[in-house]
Amino acid sequence: MEQLTAGIGTRLQHTHFGPGVIVAVRYATYLISFIHHGIKEVDKTDPLLDEMIPENVTAEIETTAELEKSLLKILRLWNGYGETVPLGDRWIGGTLLLQPADKSLKPKEIPVDDFFHKIVMLRDRLRVLEQNINSHKKLADEDKVNLQQYITRCYGSLTTFNVLFKNKEQWFIGEKGGKEE
Repeated sequence: MEQLTAGIGTRLQHTHFGPGVIVAVRYATYLISFIHHGIKEVDKTDPLLDEMIPENVTAEIETTAELEKSLLKILRLWNGYGETVPLGDRWIGGTLLLQPADKSLKPKEIPVDDFFHKIVMLRDRLRVLEQNINSHKKLADEDKVNLQQYITRCYGSLTTFNVLFKNKEQWFIGEKGGKEE
């Protein structure tokens, strides 16, 4: 059997040991709890090992590892999961003032923290869009490249807001910044 990349909870069948469930994953081996033989350490490439896929389990949630991937994807899509991005020290507690050209109209004040949060959310959603494009099974490679170029241009348009970020590693980078010189 080719090397399995299964997670904890995956049900397996071994020619000698019978049915079992993965209880731990190591670099090159699985710890498998077999019904009649207890816990055994088995190489991931063992030709006597086969994955058992129950008839009533869908492919999306066969293993704990797959379930984890699905949950992380959902959290990223709904922005419940993201890196902590600090606002530059000089902007903390500041306000953004939008002043209309017509002085009879009232200006709009927005806390910089709120504005920065919206910028970071936009960046996170662009990243998720990138991941979805890259992993899309029906898009041709040429289509993926074309869509990626649009996203890169979006990042380029957002470089104006890099002044708000505390850490340069978290800046937006457009086409010019992405090219190696």
